[in-house]
Amino acid sequence: MPGRLIIFIFILAIILFFIGFNLDNKCDIGFGFAKLENIPVFFPIFVSFALGLLCSLPFIIKNKIGKKRDETTKNNKPAKDDFPGSDDVPYINSIEPDEKIKQDAMSARERFFAKRSGKK
Repeated sequence: MPGRLIIFIFILAIILFFIGFNLDNKCDIGFGFAKLENIPVFFPIFVSFALGLLCSLPFIIKNKIGKKRDETTKNNKPAKDDFPGSDDVPYINSIEPDEKIKQDAMSARERFFAKRSGKK
């Protein structure tokens, strides 16, 4: 906690120095229908920064809500060990699954090429 306070004070000091050095710099801001004259430069910079934060706020809130929703659904799912027979290794005809898939693919390939060549 004290580290955050020190960082906040440091950032605030930098901002105050920036404002102090730019008090004499003035600019004109035109909106098309109105024109503001002799506005200090730091003011439009901070306003644009604040508007950027305001525009990003809905995305931040949506992200936090989504993370909370994901955490609650993860906690409600049963563990893999809770399912009956989860320790059993699935064997089909006493052949490991990878070997069974390879055998099925080979037999399908043989049937395919046998039909193409006219053999049955």
